[in-house]
Amino acid sequence: MSTPDPISATRHAALRLEGLVYDYGDGQALRFPDCTVPAGEHCLVLGPSGCGKSTLLHLIAGLLSPTAGRITLAGQPLAELRGATLDRFRGQHVGLVFQRLHLLPALTVRDNLLLAQSLAGLSVDRARINDLLKRLGVAHRANARPEALSFGQAQRVAIARAVINSPVVILADEPTSNLDDGNTAEVLGLLRQEAERTGASLIVATHDRRIREAFTHRLELAA
Repeated sequence: MSTPDPISATRHAALRLEGLVYDYGDGQALRFPDCTVPAGEHCLVLGPSGCGKSTLLHLIAGLLSPTAGRITLAGQPLAELRGATLDRFRGQHVGLVFQRLHLLPALTVRDNLLLAQSLAGLSVDRARINDLLKRLGVAHRANARPEALSFGQAQRVAIARAVINSPVVILADEPTSNLDDGNTAEVLGLLRQEAERTGASLIVATHDRRIREAFTHRLELAA
């Protein structure tokens, strides 16, 4: 994935990483391979614990700033964005599914999705929310709070929140690490299905070797 093949090189790039370095400030610096992710491509980021998989996703999302290098997302260099402008850009172009789902406990399922639209500076689209929850099999939980959901239901809501604004890139951090084989296949299928429905690139960071063969394009990070 670090060197685009001839076909990929002709497609629009959703994401480019160039010379990316992140220094934790304790003498430990992570250096990431250059890579280009074409629009709509699904990629797996592999590596052992501590190699920087989660850090890389946080950098791509603009939640961390690199020490050196350049991240370009949907044609926009992230280093040019700050504060509320970066937050809105992230809300409109990046979908996040992390291990800790971070659903707001004081809000219902529907309100968590409404907030995702509002924070991105987009118009509220209740019809899209209802359709998405129905498609993911949790429409009957729309008025429930996160604490009342099963883990599987909460994970589906987190996927709904990640794709509600039709992002350019969906980032998933260890989405299957605590799941059995059946639920692993289901969650991976939902992520791929929703990415394909919106034309998003899907980037999954994991050490779960069970899902390796589901991805043609892989980026392996060294320990």
